[in-house]
Amino acid sequence: LYFFRNHARGGRFFYLPKLESHLEARLWNDVFVWTQDELGVPHGTIKATVLIETILAAFEMDEILYELREHSAGLNAGRWDYIFSVIKKLGHRPEFVLPDRAAVTMAVPFMRAYSELLVKTCHRRGAHAIGGMAAFIPSRRDPAVNELALAKVREDKEREAGQGFDGTWVAHPDLVPVALEIFDRVLGERPNQVERQRDDVSASATALLDVAATPGEITDEGLRNNVSVGIQYLAAWLQGSGAVAIFNLMEDAATSEISRSQVWQWLAHGEVERAEVERVLDEEVAKLGGGYDEARELFEQVALGDDFVEFLTLPAYERID
Repeated sequence: LYFFRNHARGGRFFYLPKLESHLEARLWNDVFVWTQDELGVPHGTIKATVLIETILAAFEMDEILYELREHSAGLNAGRWDYIFSVIKKLGHRPEFVLPDRAAVTMAVPFMRAYSELLVKTCHRRGAHAIGGMAAFIPSRRDPAVNELALAKVREDKEREAGQGFDGTWVAHPDLVPVALEIFDRVLGERPNQVERQRDDVSASATALLDVAATPGEITDEGLRNNVSVGIQYLAAWLQGSGAVAIFNLMEDAATSEISRSQVWQWLAHGEVERAEVERVLDEEVAKLGGGYDEARELFEQVALGDDFVEFLTLPAYERID
């Protein structure tokens, strides 16, 4: 229906999220072929970029590109959902316990292996590799916050352009000039850098799964940040906002999933005690003031329950009238 109503105006581009298997890409390709046949437009009119944001999809990037064939525009490094996926799929094993969320950057070994393999896979098949979204957002009121955000985003985009990515995402319009400057400097007059085949990259299954090599610790500050961000985001989500600025970062369902799943993982492996988490909950909610009771209940359900809830939005939807 979307394609029927919009393709004449150029609305023929899709982002495909959450794929875990090439079989899902095959299904999407069947949908695209059927749609084009029904509307009498050439095959390949529809173009789709797949977000590689699950650990399972990282092992099938070649197959996903192949299944989409002429409809494949490229792959996107969906970093935040990817981190959440690692915890969700593997977090029951002690060697996959992650440190504070702030320590899990794109420079840590398992994330670097994932991003470099994505570039190599795309360029080998002539597809575009799109970088992920740095969560830092600028402030038009606080120069110090603005300077820090610009520096962090600049560092992130310089890393992506240097790795061979052809484009990127940003979390705020004010960050577009920063990303453009960096990619324009690297690309010059070229529209992309697909010719960089990254033959130097040899990311193995072991490298993709080397979560244990992630430097960092589990700290009280990290626990408090996860609790506060999780509750603030859930409160906003229940009021209809899917993306909100919290502590000068753009938080969405993916980043909130990391916050609550880390608390669940740390509890499951005895890295923190339940009494400690409950104390932090009391203290952080008190800092926020009133109006967070329902969000707290929901956070406790998805972060402190015995069983891991697959997506925090599943019980959240039950609370919407």
